[in-house]
Amino acid sequence: MIIVMNTQATPEELQEVIDWVESQGFKTHVSKGEERAIVGVIGNDRPLDSAQVELMTGVERTMRILEPYKLAGLNVHPEPTLIPLNGLKVGGNQLTLIAGPCSVESREQILETAHAVKEAGATALRGGAFKPRSSPYSFQGMGLAGLELLAEAHQATGLPIVTEVMAPEQVSLVAQYAQVLQIGARNMQNFNLLKAVGQTKHPVLLKRGMMNTLEELLMSAEYILSCGNSSVMLCERGIRTFEKYTRNTFDVNAIPALKARTHLPVIADPSHGTGHWEYVGPVSLAAVAAGADGLIIEVHPKPEEALSDGLQSLKTERFAELIPKLRAVADAVGRKL
Repeated sequence: MIIVMNTQATPEELQEVIDWVESQGFKTHVSKGEERAIVGVIGNDRPLDSAQVELMTGVERTMRILEPYKLAGLNVHPEPTLIPLNGLKVGGNQLTLIAGPCSVESREQILETAHAVKEAGATALRGGAFKPRSSPYSFQGMGLAGLELLAEAHQATGLPIVTEVMAPEQVSLVAQYAQVLQIGARNMQNFNLLKAVGQTKHPVLLKRGMMNTLEELLMSAEYILSCGNSSVMLCERGIRTFEKYTRNTFDVNAIPALKARTHLPVIADPSHGTGHWEYVGPVSLAAVAAGADGLIIEVHPKPEEALSDGLQSLKTERFAELIPKLRAVADAVGRKL
């Protein structure tokens, strides 16, 4: 249920409604717009008496929420969520551009990449210190040493760090070094991990699972939001289909479909979405045109020597060449880069 306060409701009347709802065993989430406040009522399986709520001073009406996701939906939070990052607002008019290698491999590699993507116009630096791999024999990341190199790159360039956390017990460690915590596709429904990042104040980049629906993605976001962390970015990174010419099938439909249902920013990952560097540029342009709030792109100074995902990584010069094209499309759809 959501409780819509009228435009004349005072802060005291709003607080009285909140206190009463919480006294009934429910949690509340307040969204304040320019004209009125909306109180989202969540938790507790038994229904709340809407007639009694509507008799309270300052209440205009109540509405039932039919979607299973409450906090992620537009009913409770009709205005887009804006997440501060590097002096910008993810979800605002200016596109967010996250770039860097799949994994941190050496000091020279991550520092060279960080300086190159910053010069090209990146908003943040991505890089994996812990890597979930399909094979136990593949490179698993540098762990703590990788986090320390990412922190050095942050100090050298000022770019905030986006890196993956794989387990609940890693959250506090990774949060010491990264500004954004990434939940990878394989962990989208690791509910204990979602709860753990939900208890932090760090922004979270939540990737869609390779075989998950958009509703399942939104329900995973709901786990994080329900734990008190409102800074969640959704990431479309391609889904697994029967197609063999690309690593995954990038679901460009997901971008407008999510924007029609949630206030959370939507980031596109054309690198994992295609699996081939030569398709990353065209799909990046399509994602911006479809309404994505930003991109996360894999960039490596020497992709042919990369320890992971070299096939889908742009060389630093190709990344720089993509920026003017992205800017042109952004301008055409009323965004900025």
